[in-house]
Amino acid sequence: MTEVQKTSQEVITLLGKNNKTIFTAESCTAGLVSASLADIPGASKVLLGGVVSYSNSIKESILQVRSETLENFGAVSFECAIEMVKGALFISQADYAISITGIAGPDGGTEEKPVGTIYTAILSKDGGWAQKFLLEGSREEIRTQSVELALKMLLSTEREDDFFDLRLRDAREI
Repeated sequence: MTEVQKTSQEVITLLGKNNKTIFTAESCTAGLVSASLADIPGASKVLLGGVVSYSNSIKESILQVRSETLENFGAVSFECAIEMVKGALFISQADYAISITGIAGPDGGTEEKPVGTIYTAILSKDGGWAQKFLLEGSREEIRTQSVELALKMLLSTEREDDFFDLRLRDAREI
């Protein structure tokens, strides 16, 4: 069993036990978070669905990311990840929403935002947080790491533990 499979199992078990649901808004992972959760028996009690928003037009029209956000900060930014997760929570009414946007490569990176720049956000009705990661590896490795980290952020939030020490990381509260 891979780390993503183990973490997905933990998410399905914990959220199922707590009668909570999740909805995803994914860009660079193109549905891998939803797919990893859906692979686990019992996922239908927890996973409401998700939006793959590879294009900016889908981010705007479905997830309600503002065009000004995309123009001023880009699709790979804290601001975009936060607006994506807010839109996902609004349209789904889930207990949790997750968003991921980033540059998985092998192309598309810049000096300011190199390949491996990923922004993930977690949001519930009680609030949430967004995290920036600088990951390394192949396109597949970056996407897989992004899924694992997003699911671990969710577990950390639901358990109210400090797996991610916000004081030591590039993170923002929502």
